[in-house]
Amino acid sequence: MASIKERNGSYQITVSCGRDIYGKKLIETTTYTPDPALTPKKRQKAVEEFARQFEADVKNGIALDGRKITLKEFTDRWLKEYASQKLQPGTVEKYKAELDDKILPVIGHYKLSELRPAILNATFVAMTQDGARKDGKPGGYSRATIKKTQDVLSSVLRTAVDWEIIEKNPMDKVRSVGECAADKLEYFTPEQAAIFLEYIEKPYKVKTKGHKRTDDTGIEYSVGDYERTKEIPEQIRVLFNLAIYGGLRKGELLALEWSDIDFDNDTVSITKAVSVVGGEQITKEPKTKTSRRTVSIPHFLTQRIKALKHERLKYRLSIGDYWQGADWLFIQENGKQMSYSTPYSAFQDTIARYNADKKADKQLPAIPFHGLRHTSATLLIASKQDVRTVSSRLGHAQASTTMNIYAHALQETDRKAVNALENMLVKHA
Repeated sequence: MASIKERNGSYQITVSCGRDIYGKKLIETTTYTPDPALTPKKRQKAVEEFARQFEADVKNGIALDGRKITLKEFTDRWLKEYASQKLQPGTVEKYKAELDDKILPVIGHYKLSELRPAILNATFVAMTQDGARKDGKPGGYSRATIKKTQDVLSSVLRTAVDWEIIEKNPMDKVRSVGECAADKLEYFTPEQAAIFLEYIEKPYKVKTKGHKRTDDTGIEYSVGDYERTKEIPEQIRVLFNLAIYGGLRKGELLALEWSDIDFDNDTVSITKAVSVVGGEQITKEPKTKTSRRTVSIPHFLTQRIKALKHERLKYRLSIGDYWQGADWLFIQENGKQMSYSTPYSAFQDTIARYNADKKADKQLPAIPFHGLRHTSATLLIASKQDVRTVSSRLGHAQASTTMNIYAHALQETDRKAVNALENMLVKHA
């Protein structure tokens, strides 16, 4: 039978599970803290039920680490044994930053087995509140930012399930955070969009501080400060252009294959989308019928995609067996589909680099990558395109959805219309 000892409101559960080959007694222990709101009778019943389940798990050989290891302890192991082996170094750094900045300070002390959907839901709701941001900016985090944090935690906990440390992933029952005041529509103005598109075509300089190196013979020597000229990779520039001119979602962009481009008619067919489920990147059909659509793009952009395809073929031949990809437009260096986090990272790096030497009033706003889709829609409406056309290009199920999301642009268009009417009538008064 399991031994139960109370310690300041918590209970230590001990189960004997035989002896090892040297005759040493094997003991498994865990700690359980019942809901303090329970009555004494219900608390005792909850403790006894937990002890019975724990004893059954021990006898049946079910993995027990989840009852002992904290989320912080497990993420250290996850980063070392999983992330560093499976993910790109840049992705590992971003995941680690999400864990260190937003997750571990709040729930890192919980045992894995203690993480419940209710606890996680409360954690993510708290991220929408004023004062939650680590950068000191007012308001909470946006839905997009919170979704990224949820994806990282889900990936960690899914690995815990795969390793049989816990039986199920509590993130599977965590609901999406709803619309909040922090989640304002962010986009470029026409002037900002033009500046951005012009800037990404220009080379930029990277300064490197002096450091030590070791030559092939093992002799150490010093290198002084130096400067290199670099360019944004062409596939990233094409990605940015497609986001603005096509209004495509990030998942739709990453799912594009060469066969989705009609080089004769300057169109792109959206037939699938990439999403991250449980930390894994998957490609599947869009959720709605209206998301499947064909979007016209400028001829110059079609030609750039054609040139990119030609260069891709030469690159593929040059790396030989290192190539592991298919026919994706946007790829990692080995040909595999571009990582879901790359568009956002590349976009933010570009904005930060542009703003580095600019005065505050001349800087580009640090909008999210999805803001390029909002930019596309807003510019279309500002150019007096009808809402149904805009809605169709964006893949919205109903025009009313477009009207609700982009009410700001419609109101501005309406204001311009009444001003034009006033000017016309005043002239003839």
